[in-house]
This record gives sequence, structure tokens and C-alpha cells, in this order.
Amino acid sequence: MKKLLLLLFTLPFLAIAQDKGIAFEHNTTWEKVKAKAKAENKHIFVDAFTTWCGPCKWMAANIFPQEKVGTFFNENFVNLKIQMDETAADNDDVKSWREEAKRFAKDYKVVAYPTFLIFNPQGELVHRIVGGGEADQFIALAKDGLNPDTQYETLVKKFNANPKDKAVAQATLAAAQKAYDKETSAKAMETIISNSTQEELLSADMLKLLSKNATSPSSKAFEVIRKNQAKVDEVLGAGKAANILSIAIINSEIAPVVSRSETDIFDKTVAEVAAKYPDVNIAPMVASYKPNYYARQKNWPAFRDAVQAYINMDPAKVSPSQLNSFAWAIFENCDDPACVESALAWSKKSLEAEENPMLIDTYANLLHKLGRTKEAIEWQEKALAKVDADSKAEYQATLDKMKKGEPTWVKDTE
Repeated sequence: MKKLLLLLFTLPFLAIAQDKGIAFEHNTTWEKVKAKAKAENKHIFVDAFTTWCGPCKWMAANIFPQEKVGTFFNENFVNLKIQMDETAADNDDVKSWREEAKRFAKDYKVVAYPTFLIFNPQGELVHRIVGGGEADQFIALAKDGLNPDTQYETLVKKFNANPKDKAVAQATLAAAQKAYDKETSAKAMETIISNSTQEELLSADMLKLLSKNATSPSSKAFEVIRKNQAKVDEVLGAGKAANILSIAIINSEIAPVVSRSETDIFDKTVAEVAAKYPDVNIAPMVASYKPNYYARQKNWPAFRDAVQAYINMDPAKVSPSQLNSFAWAIFENCDDPACVESALAWSKKSLEAEENPMLIDTYANLLHKLGRTKEAIEWQEKALAKVDADSKAEYQATLDKMKKGEPTWVKDTE
């Protein structure tokens, strides 16, 4: 009986706790939501999510239930969730919104998740937020949707009406970047550049802005930085201009080409692209990108060579954590002794700065993979002695496998 009474007293408190977060509308229609918003003079907040979206689930579990989040959104918005994908587990409420979800995706250009749309009390789209965030940050982003001076869609309309207005372009650029709208960002950036003096363009604040928007060789921002590389390096730091330009070149003209090819045309493509930009030193950034490319291709001998070439360019600039990541990738994926020997050398180099338990663990595992198990056990015992309490069980399990002569890596069964 005591257990039953406790349950009865607990349930009301549970209900109160659940009511602290955002109160979303259920079993309704878009017309009813708009009517409610108009009657209460509130904006409409729409969470456009999918069932497979990790960040969507995280927001629903960790941000929406918070009391301060619920207080803000419930006071200012009529709140609605729309599931944008279709699954076999969908209930009748979700199914009733399927056609509306398709219309939202098309009419409001929902292409990434989570996307949060804000409509004014008349049901007109005025703002969008792409991606989530912590509670205070997310509330701040939503507040932008209540202010015509910061509402994304409102700013875009103002900009399109007067695309030569520099002040409007600056406000639109800031909003477009938050909304991940690359096309509008590029247009706004062009307006800002066209209406700025050379002195203004080369100021520290402007160069920082240009560096964030030089994402394509066809952009005005790229052009300005390319023509003023010495000044960019003087203001932002040595080698900064080449880094900015190289990233844009790699993302636009190298990565798309080599990733689509069924054969290895990496070096050929780089040579052709480099010839187009003789004034830009793309070699350091290409060397940094190349290991990632071969890792995606699962070509581990080529990955080993690419990593070694990257390290050889400037060993002092390769951090212990980078060396450890490279070495661990080989440990997990490559059985070629030559590859593992190279990884062991990188791992040993990572230990020169400090004997971090994670770095020691990598070194021990590589020794074990090479058959040097007696040494591996000694190093793994060092790692176990240094690691925090939460990870001791994992490190101990690895040590036990070494002592039994068992592999600590997943063996290839193909």
C-alpha cells in the first residue's frame, strides 16, 4: 500500500516537471495554428525535424524541456513540430501532416536539419535558424526572429529590394551566415565589397569578414584576398592568405574532382589546378588534405605516404594529437607491417612532448600489432597507471588481451 501511495503522490509532480518545457501543438492543422497565433498575437515557431537527425533528437531531449526555454517560447510563440520524413512507425497525427511537410520543404527551402522556422502572427515566414545550440544561445537566435531588424527573411526582402545598400547588405550577410544561405551571403558580400574603398577593404575587420566568405574562387572575397595577399598576411598573420585561398580552391576544384573519380587522379588534378593559380601556394593545404582523401578511399598505404609527406613538410607544426590520430587510423585499418612501422614512429614522436595515457595506449597497441607484445604490455601498464578512473576498465581490458596474446584490433574478415 505504501508503494501505491508513493506512486500516486509522485505522478502529479511528474506532470508538472513535463510542463516546464516548450508546449507544442498536437492534433491540429496549419490553418488552426495560424488562427491561434493571430488571435493571441504571437509568432509561430516550427521545428522541422526528421527521425534520423541526431541534432534534432538532442534538441528535443536536452533543450526543449528546459524551464527557461519553455518560458521564453511559450510566452512568445505558438509552437509546432513537423516531422519531415516518413517512417513505418508514424502515428495518425504525423501522417496527417505529410503533405504539409512536403509543402514546407518546397516553399520554405528546408534542406538541412534541424531547421527552425519563425512566422509572424499573420503566418508569413520572417526568420529561420539552421542547427541547434545550448539553451541561452538558442533563445538568443529565436529572439532575432522577433525583431524586424534581425529577422532573416525580412532582411533578405529588404536586400533584394535595394541590393546596392551597403548597410542592409551587412545586416543581411550576418543573418544569411547564421542561416547557412551561401547564395545570399555571396550576393551581400559583393555589395559590401563594391561599396567599400580600398582602405576599408584592407582593414582588419573587413579582412576577417572577407576570409570567412572567400569560399569559392569565383567569389569577390576570394578575388580581393588573392590580389592583396601580402597585406592579408601582414594583418591576419603569415601564410593566412594562402590558407584561405587554398581551402577555397581545394573545396571547389580539387575535392569534387578526385572524389568522383574511380581511379587515383589526385596528383594529376592538383598539378592542373595549381597551374591555374601560380600566385597561390596551395602545397601546404593540399598536403594536409591528402591524408583525409586517402583515408576516405581506404587506401592505407597511400594514406601512410601522404601522412609522412605532410609531416616532412614541417615536423614542428604537427601536434602530438595529430600524430596520434594518424597512428591510430593505421592501427585500426591497416595490417601491412610497413604501414604499422610508420605509425609506430609517429606514435613514438607524439610521446616526446608528454606521456599522455591516450598516446601511450596507441603506442602499446601498435607494438602489440607488430608482435612486440612484451614491450606492448610494459607500455600499456604505464598507460593504465596514468589514466583516469572512468577509463581504467577499458585500458585494463586491452592489457588483458595483450597478456593472452589476443588481437586488440578488429581483424579483417573479408
